Amino acid sequence: MLGPPGSGKGTRAHIISELYDLPVITTGDMLRTAVAEGTECGKIAKSYMDKGELVPDDIVNGVVRERFQKPDVEDGFILDGFPRSKGQADALDQILEDNNIELTHVILVVLDDKVIVERLSKRRSCPKCGEIYHLESKPPKKQGVCDVCGAALIQRDDDKPDVIKHRLEVYAEQTKPLIKKYRDQGLILETSGVIPMDQLRDHLKELLG
Repeated sequence: MLGPPGSGKGTRAHIISELYDLPVITTGDMLRTAVAEGTECGKIAKSYMDKGELVPDDIVNGVVRERFQKPDVEDGFILDGFPRSKGQADALDQILEDNNIELTHVILVVLDDKVIVERLSKRRSCPKCGEIYHLESKPPKKQGVCDVCGAALIQRDDDKPDVIKHRLEVYAEQTKPLIKKYRDQGLILETSGVIPMDQLRDHLKELLG
């Protein structure tokens, strides 16, 4: 899954997972699992995560390699949040080759930057349980309060307009080579980020044939 932050990659990944009974593999989940299991890469990743620092590409690539040793990827998988750079894409190529796995589709979610800024700037998060809300599409029952645990909701720093714009610039710079790479391989399938939720399941089923 490729697409800018806030475009709906995760939503689409989980719908496809339900349609085809495939595991969704996200960078965050892989890192947390590796840390919990105490793998070699997990131990190194934890040292960065504990300090609030980004985990370097080579460690992320190692965690992905470890994840592909698990049997649930044998019948297929959905990658969400990886690769995010040319270095990660090259590492993925090698991991897939070593495991005799072929990439079949790269779904690119397309959405205008102005829509993304508006969408993400209205997102609110629960700092206690992690529940996510949106002031328009998924508001909490009581304004500013988490439905699940009652904690006060916050706007994350990376959901503020100036930070979102910077994230979009970074995304464009890092992902442009990936889009070209996969388009040249004939793997790209484009989907709009504004398709209504009640139509999304049928759309994705048709897109993937």
